[in-house]
Amino acid sequence: MGQETNPQSTVQSSAGGGSPGNVFVGTSGWAYPTWKPEFYPQATPQKKFLEYYATQLNSVEVNYTFRQLPTPSMLAGWMAATGAGFRFSFKAPQRITHIRRLKECGEDVAFLARALEPVAAAGKMGIVLFQLPPNFKADAGRLGTFLEEAGPAGLRVAFEFRHESWFSEETYAVLNKHGAALCVAESEDLETPDVETASFACYRLRMSGGYSEEQLEEIARKLRQRSVEKEVFAYFKHEDEPTGALCAVATTRALRAR
Repeated sequence: MGQETNPQSTVQSSAGGGSPGNVFVGTSGWAYPTWKPEFYPQATPQKKFLEYYATQLNSVEVNYTFRQLPTPSMLAGWMAATGAGFRFSFKAPQRITHIRRLKECGEDVAFLARALEPVAAAGKMGIVLFQLPPNFKADAGRLGTFLEEAGPAGLRVAFEFRHESWFSEETYAVLNKHGAALCVAESEDLETPDVETASFACYRLRMSGGYSEEQLEEIARKLRQRSVEKEVFAYFKHEDEPTGALCAVATTRALRAR
């Protein structure tokens, strides 16, 4: 589902902030002054970016948590800036995925869940994405043990595997047993099989050149189809150019059109 053209319509026509039903669409971040004026109106101060973002899209993936956890005051600000139907998803800390590589991480996951409790209490919790490094080869035993340890934290988790050895029935069985999702990540480097393993679905759409209008309509069709029985989270690539944000808005518009 990817290639080089970008949606040409203006973002303002998408005001309202939500995709229909169980579909949550956004980007992996929002704090980009270079998204002006194509996404953010020129006069919008950075402290109001999230508030405006939430009028156009109904979810965001927070990558900040890969390196450090947000403070309670930061979370309070984010909750205040977004409406009741908004959902925050979070990238799991690198300590878990890249340093410990899923080994003996039960306490780390519990600490993460406690840090994000204000989001859950506000009813705005999406999913937690565990993005594994490209050199992390399949180890179904370690994955299963990790999910056993992480289970008590009560988080909805998705895994983005970046080594093709993970794409096997053994992996899918472990994910399915624990209700964890296989994140369907699309990029120039690797394409993940679209296998359902959880009561929710996760897509990361990372083609650097953006997507044509026809491709975005096809993405919207797939998300709509998946959302009949489950919540669906889809995040476009974040970068200095507003391409991903505009693609997310166009997808939201396509979802609303039918």
